[in-house]
Amino acid sequence: MDIDKLVEGIGKFQKKDFSKHKNEYINLVKNGQNPKALFIGCSDSRVAPNIITNSKAGDLFMHRNVGNFVSPFGSDVGTEIASTIEYAVNELNLSNIIVCGHSHCGAIHALNHIESLDSNNMPNLIQWLKNGNRVKEIVENISIKKQLNQEEKLKYMEKISVIFSLQNLLTYPYVCEKVIQGSLKIVGWYYTIETGEIEQFNEEDSRFYAIDA
Repeated sequence: MDIDKLVEGIGKFQKKDFSKHKNEYINLVKNGQNPKALFIGCSDSRVAPNIITNSKAGDLFMHRNVGNFVSPFGSDVGTEIASTIEYAVNELNLSNIIVCGHSHCGAIHALNHIESLDSNNMPNLIQWLKNGNRVKEIVENISIKKQLNQEEKLKYMEKISVIFSLQNLLTYPYVCEKVIQGSLKIVGWYYTIETGEIEQFNEEDSRFYAIDA
């Protein structure tokens, strides 16, 4: 899609969607935003949070990055996502945080072949992917035991990276405190692009189950 198509889309938005929901947008300005969830997802263009959740403007506070990683509290790799979490939890007082991974993730593929990345052209990406190093190590061990093929291995990495991000969220003191108090819930999702299915992580048995909507 070139820029002309995007400009054409702006015209359609202004004439149709904005006109239809004008009062809702005005109220969002007058009353400020009051989203109920922070959605942490991948930058992948095939993952569109508002589309897959059928949500409207003002419903989701969002942070998107390569690989939908959450860096642990105090990490020198991830100050941008840390500031998003701070604002979402301490200023907006959101009651839910969703970490959403997905199938065919380019970041996970890159993590699995990080030695082939050009350190001159992509030094920041290589640094950022360090957030997934532990995931890679764990899946390497699983792969040896279960003799996983490449596709199975990547899917394991995509899902386990979501679990690690949930664990890293709990390293933020104010997140952990609110989770314990019951005023904040954190959940992990896995979105399969080719089927539209979304699975949710179940902490009790450490498995993902399809969301029955």
